[in-house]
Amino acid sequence: MIEAGFTLLAEGGWPAVTTRAVAERAGTNVGLIHYHFGGLPGLHEAIARRAGDEIVGSVVDVLVEAPDPAAALDTVRALVPATTADGQRMRLAVEVMAGSLRDPVLGEVLRQELRRARERIGARLAELHPSWSPERRAGAATVIVALVDGLLLHRLLDTALPVDEALTALGDLLGDRP
Repeated sequence: MIEAGFTLLAEGGWPAVTTRAVAERAGTNVGLIHYHFGGLPGLHEAIARRAGDEIVGSVVDVLVEAPDPAAALDTVRALVPATTADGQRMRLAVEVMAGSLRDPVLGEVLRQELRRARERIGARLAELHPSWSPERRAGAATVIVALVDGLLLHRLLDTALPVDEALTALGDLLGDRP
């Protein structure tokens, strides 16, 4: 049922995610949605978690796998245009953000996903920079998550955004590029 709702969210936004539409797409009945999720709000929460994991989690996965900061910048360089070119993925991102502004429960789901992203990046930074304090790692993780989020949003709105130049400049500022 969550996958059916996830697909409907990507296709038509939150208005498309009704108990009837999800039950029909999942090949089940509405009663099971109420049984498993307590109704539409619980289903929306589960779908938002799935969407958040798809959107935020998958980006963090590739970032924390980068062997060093220069490789992480290269990863972001490739990730931004590829992600913004994926219409379904961007629709999900926009719908999750919009839903989080309208519904406090969905807002909490998104906040949890972003916290988890910062924690995972902070843990990776601890491996790369063991001398950094926990506060410095947390601060850097916050900047990294906000940077990627901002680049994705700006690129979505302006496909001519100079992502390569921005990331090259960031690498220069960080001393990761010659």
